[in-house]
Amino acid sequence: MSAQPSGAGEGPGTSAVAGVERTRDAERTRADILAVATREFADQGYAGARVNEIADKTSTTKRMIYYYFGGKEQLYVAVLEQAYRRIRALEQQLDVEHLDPVEAIRELAALTFDHHEQHPDFIRLVSIENIHRAEHIARSTVLSGLANPALDVLGAILRRGWDAGVFREDVDALDVHQVISAYCVFRIANRHTFGAIFGRDLLDPAQREHQRTMLGDLVVAHLTAR
Repeated sequence: MSAQPSGAGEGPGTSAVAGVERTRDAERTRADILAVATREFADQGYAGARVNEIADKTSTTKRMIYYYFGGKEQLYVAVLEQAYRRIRALEQQLDVEHLDPVEAIRELAALTFDHHEQHPDFIRLVSIENIHRAEHIARSTVLSGLANPALDVLGAILRRGWDAGVFREDVDALDVHQVISAYCVFRIANRHTFGAIFGRDLLDPAQREHQRTMLGDLVVAHLTAR
């Protein structure tokens, strides 16, 4: 019996399956690089982060990182884009149409509170990018398009509140977004200095529900004030 030629017996779908696997491997590699790069940029800042260090921690190479992202700045922007996409996706999942507008505002505030607490790297990245005067975000076409989803959700809640006569009409979605973000970012970004000065840990589990409820109370009180 003659030997079977290499590749003989492979079905017509074999190459397609192999292509799918290569795509999955590439997606896994890219996701791994982004996860490690997020921690590295958050810990070391843009200037202090090293692509070689990220490569070592992902068991890949600097050349491979450049292949996927193009360079350090492009990798940093990709990290920022992913971080912002995550919270925008959560906001889009909020079922505002089936909630009372006051309850919807509380839910959105609580969602932001929970997200920022669970993703302190996001807060550090935002702080770092502010140090750089948002020069990297300004170059991202993706990030410029992520403002609308956040404001769309808030706008829908506000319109329902106005229609019901429960919300004041001299505020806009960006006002509310600013208030919620300010509270949630401060709690994470200033935890250590606040604790050193006032002796209170803003992330003390015993204070968590109080802090979370207070945020909702503040926003609702402002929106319903006459």
